[in-house]
Amino acid sequence: MTVLSLSATPVDEARADVVVIAAFAGDDGPVPADEAHGPLVERAATLGALGKADEVVLVDGSGLVRAPRVAVVGLGRRDRFEPDAVRRAAGAASRALAGHATVFSALSTLDLTAAAEGHLLGAYVFDRYKEPAKPPAQGIALLEPAGTQDAEALLRHAVVAAEAVAFARDLVNTAPNDLPPAAFAERAVAAATEAGLEVRVWDEERLRAEGFGGILAVGSGSVRPPRLVSIRYAPENATRSVALIGKGITFDSGGLSIKPAQGMEHMTSDMAGAAAVTATVLAAARLGLPVAVTAWAALAENLPSGSSYRPGDVLRHYGGTTVHVLNTDAEGRLVLADAIARAAEDAPDQLLETSTLTGAQVVALGNRTMGVMGEPGLRDRVAELARQVGEGGWAMPLPPELREGLESPLADMANVNWDRVGGMLVAGHYLSEFVPDGLPWAHLDVAGPAYNHAKTWGYTALGATGVPVRTLLAAVEDLARQDA
Repeated sequence: MTVLSLSATPVDEARADVVVIAAFAGDDGPVPADEAHGPLVERAATLGALGKADEVVLVDGSGLVRAPRVAVVGLGRRDRFEPDAVRRAAGAASRALAGHATVFSALSTLDLTAAAEGHLLGAYVFDRYKEPAKPPAQGIALLEPAGTQDAEALLRHAVVAAEAVAFARDLVNTAPNDLPPAAFAERAVAAATEAGLEVRVWDEERLRAEGFGGILAVGSGSVRPPRLVSIRYAPENATRSVALIGKGITFDSGGLSIKPAQGMEHMTSDMAGAAAVTATVLAAARLGLPVAVTAWAALAENLPSGSSYRPGDVLRHYGGTTVHVLNTDAEGRLVLADAIARAAEDAPDQLLETSTLTGAQVVALGNRTMGVMGEPGLRDRVAELARQVGEGGWAMPLPPELREGLESPLADMANVNWDRVGGMLVAGHYLSEFVPDGLPWAHLDVAGPAYNHAKTWGYTALGATGVPVRTLLAAVEDLARQDA
């Protein structure tokens, strides 16, 4: 990744290929975020700059700064300003300045954490299969905010968070032919071992012996068998614990209830939840957070074949609950139920689960806002944290009447409600059945936010976004603060 550093050099003295400054959108044109940069913003205005979000305008720096070029990036309107505007501006700058070796950014004076994360996430490229036309900047120096006592610590935290997001993005962006469940498990094991963490893997034989009927059924149509991976970070000073559970469908065809062909290629992202929880536990360990964190990745490939599970099958989840399968494309809840039931046996203080679970999430909230369900107190707090870190979250209810649609005359419950009303919430009800009474829990549906197939914006490129890594990390840190 691009290397970040702190610098006390004034903007006009910075030696870099490009200097980055910011402007707000005013009624009569761009308004400099720092009055000292007025002449540079005026130059940008002559080239059409407005100061709107995601705008990057390059101007000649001669006569005003040492750098040959200056990038004036937009923050949007000042009266709507929030830290994520800095994150977006920094990301847009990093994307626009690909091909320049060195960059000096003054965005850090507005918010150091947001600027650092935005620059790194905006500079992200996935080059396993194709070299980028222009490489990202090799180094970005951030102007150290005056009076900040813990700038180095803030920078390190931002770098760890951004690198965790990049790790998750890499997993999601890997083509499904290169990332079957076993390969995902191998990468998780390698990363956890390098970090000195405890890691366990359930192969298909162990899954069968211990009764993980949901994971086994979903993976039954593929010649590439399922896995369950557990990674545990347990610092000696931990007095609280959290379980993080992620859906890991490494490719989802819908099974015998097969999806339409158009758009199916995006189902390489159906393991974004597993990628997120894996990245989060690694980040928690790097930061030395005083909370025990166990990540659970429930991995399977959902394909149609002669050995696939069928609509009409009755499965037995880990722990004994039976389910009547009505739709094999409602597979995520089946693997998650097994993982939730197993994770709850360890009696964590909180349980957070994330998944690209329902198309209904996109219908209800769009592609940039995750739906958060669960125990009201934790649900509301997680949704708030998601908004604070810029990943977007909205608390959603679990109306009791929607649970009635999962009743089955043949099994303890069905896996879908065919009337499709409140589909995101019905899926939340299904998962709630496997959470023990009294355990605070939250379900983060990131079907839209986890993968961007529309257009680039801010620090978000096409493909994997890494949502909700930063939300999960913030939730773990929030639990640590509560204990303190």
